[in-house]
Amino acid sequence: MKKNVTKFRGSRTCGGGTHKNRRGGGSRGGRGNAGGCKHHFVRNYMNGMAYGKHGFKRPQKVLSNKPIVNVGELDELAEQLVQYGEAHKQGDIYHINLAELEYPIVKVLGNGRITKPMAITVSECSARARSKIEEAGGSIEEYVPSVKEVDIEPEETRDPDVEEDV
Repeated sequence: MKKNVTKFRGSRTCGGGTHKNRRGGGSRGGRGNAGGCKHHFVRNYMNGMAYGKHGFKRPQKVLSNKPIVNVGELDELAEQLVQYGEAHKQGDIYHINLAELEYPIVKVLGNGRITKPMAITVSECSARARSKIEEAGGSIEEYVPSVKEVDIEPEETRDPDVEEDV
């Protein structure tokens, strides 16, 4: 059998019909991504480009980037936190302040098992996490950040007769 190169040697159109047939992008179904949702659907689908719209974008007010931890993870990491000096142990109770870690944790969630009694200081805690910690003999303390002293003098100490130029 002859190769196509030799088979079409001397031919003007090389098997493409008339000389007008292989001009422009129309002979290949359009240029670029033309027909991606229509006649080139399978080609696009095989390349990972699916037809139509997919998913949705969550509203910004719903999104939160709070650092969280589950009680099961705290139970596993309690010994390591004591070794690194991030927590301390009094008797058999682990005292962990999650808000004053190097990377502070804002919320404790209730996934996992807890076997050790822990006294945890944190800003927020889910109801399930609170019940699991209290069942294990621990407690949750709400973290209140320390208020820094403000350098503004109270209104009572100001002299009311002196007017200030603004």
